[in-house]
Amino acid sequence: MYFIQPTRDIPYLDQVIDTLPSVQMIRIDDIDLYDQTIIAIADVQDYLTHRWNLPTIVLGFEDEGLALSQAWEQGALAGWIWSKLPAEPQQALLKIDAQYKRNQDSRDLPSAAELQKRLLPNPIELVNYEIETLFQPSAYLSGDWFDYWKISDKELIFYLADVSGHGVTSSLLTSWMAAFHGRSKTPRELLKKLNGMLVQENIEKHITMISGILNLETHQLRWSSAGHYPPAIIFEPNQPPKILNTSSFPLGLTEDLEVEEYECVLSRQARFIICSDGALEPYVGGLNEQFEQLVYHLQNQSFKAPEHVADDIAILSLCRLN
Repeated sequence: MYFIQPTRDIPYLDQVIDTLPSVQMIRIDDIDLYDQTIIAIADVQDYLTHRWNLPTIVLGFEDEGLALSQAWEQGALAGWIWSKLPAEPQQALLKIDAQYKRNQDSRDLPSAAELQKRLLPNPIELVNYEIETLFQPSAYLSGDWFDYWKISDKELIFYLADVSGHGVTSSLLTSWMAAFHGRSKTPRELLKKLNGMLVQENIEKHITMISGILNLETHQLRWSSAGHYPPAIIFEPNQPPKILNTSSFPLGLTEDLEVEEYECVLSRQARFIICSDGALEPYVGGLNEQFEQLVYHLQNQSFKAPEHVADDIAILSLCRLN
């Protein structure tokens, strides 16, 4: 930490410096040369006069309560009295530093969320098909993710994944997937590679995922699932919904992951939809009742995500046009 040399006479200065031997003394004129994220300790009058950007703990005399209050309003981290430091000042500094870093992390979350959203795939124009998506994190960062990309003029590969848990670690795994997937050419290959890397790195997370490949000319759809719920659904005009149940383990649990591949042909105006389990949260009842309600609203195109959700929501829909 820094200690900014006071510009006025402080009778307690040597005593305070002796109490805090690990701080680095710097001059006010040189503040811009130092790391702006490291906490500084400074006289309150200097702080109010020079208005620097360093995170600062201010020190004042006992009769300078108003000045200490003004410094607090202007962003000082804490206010101490020159002649009455905390009983264990080093421990107090460590606590303030830890809290400051936590607050900085929180301030960075909106920017991190914006960066995460930029990693989502850009809309692409497809012959005979339209892609519709929904992405709504429950907090700033999401552990749900989807992506799609063309591997040839007539083939589109896609996936929707749900990382266990919430928070920064889960969201980092979605960014990792976004950077990793491009070398995979089939759903099974994608799932196998992701699973192998998760197991090898011993990351204490698992991922459920549905991945598929669509031929835009023949309308053949091949897909695989890794323990994902809810299952994929196909909606066709004047037909009951087709629930594409599968059975498998999530990614990251075992090296011996068996990945089955399924296929069908999408008819005209068919919609193939995959969702994360957060899409069930708006509905009441047990898991089966929630799923029935989700299917109803997806079929009638009346699904609406609440403004505030308890779990991340991601939906990816492939719609064949006339």
